[in-house]
Amino acid sequence: MPAAPSHRNDPLPSGPGARTLGLIGAPSDVAAGTRGANLGPEALRVAGLESALTRMGYGVHDHGNVAGPTNPSRPAVDGWRHFEETLAWCRAARDAVAKSLAADETPILLGGDHSLSIGSVAAVARHCARRQQPLSVLWLDAHADFNTHETSPSGNVHGMPVAVLCGDGHRDLLDLGHATPMVDAAEVYQLGIRSVDSVEKRRIVERGLVIHDMRRIDEIGMRAAMDQVLGAVARTGGHLHVSFDLDFVDPDVAPGVGTPVLGGPSWREAQLCMEMIHDSGLLGSLDVVEVNPALDIHNRTAELAVKLVKSLLGETILARVV
Repeated sequence: MPAAPSHRNDPLPSGPGARTLGLIGAPSDVAAGTRGANLGPEALRVAGLESALTRMGYGVHDHGNVAGPTNPSRPAVDGWRHFEETLAWCRAARDAVAKSLAADETPILLGGDHSLSIGSVAAVARHCARRQQPLSVLWLDAHADFNTHETSPSGNVHGMPVAVLCGDGHRDLLDLGHATPMVDAAEVYQLGIRSVDSVEKRRIVERGLVIHDMRRIDEIGMRAAMDQVLGAVARTGGHLHVSFDLDFVDPDVAPGVGTPVLGGPSWREAQLCMEMIHDSGLLGSLDVVEVNPALDIHNRTAELAVKLVKSLLGETILARVV
């Protein structure tokens, strides 16, 4: 077996004495273009997320769902679609994740659309700032999510969260965090990207985001890409927030998503990605978003998500020494 990379730390433990996981449902699809992601938290529960993590030895506290406005299904206004509703949901997610962190839990936000990560990362960034702890974000997604209301073709805020985290967006969204930007753009690592709008391409280069798109993964492989990302994160010595959009995975494997894009990571590539995050010992918080049961086949995508989260939290094929 090859030697483990030197950047790996002790992974999040499972079994007796393991840190408690806090599950937080956020059933919103107000920032998405396709309805149905609001059903995602319950689909993940139906797929057995809590019981699976409990069997792994974790303490699990399911906080239930945060509340927010219903989807008004209105067109965009001034480049924003459902802005007030999105803001309310992001605020609710932020407050719930902050409570989970204050209780010394590892928060797992169950979405819902990807705009909710503005709220979860806002809470994590404030938590890290109070502890004077560096924060890195690993964004697993088919899309760069770096639009603004001026560049977005749709006005859907689930295509804008990375831009907001890096300081570009509506003042009310930026104010959800402790500072602007919430996260240094150089500490945002994107993996699996394969759908980027033309203006986004230029803005991403200008802001210095670290992106391992699918061409790069094809060229160097998932293991090398993850080693590069995790090695860079480990050098900061801080908290890693993983924001996992199910459309990261190829739609042949994960069909129940609102914005599928062909050519994503395979089942095994996604598993390896999650296993390596766990082995690194860097995980501090997690989003699992954009599961859309209305577009799924027999809850297949939620079941996949549960399996991948289990790998992220330490399930292996065989006992491994890392």
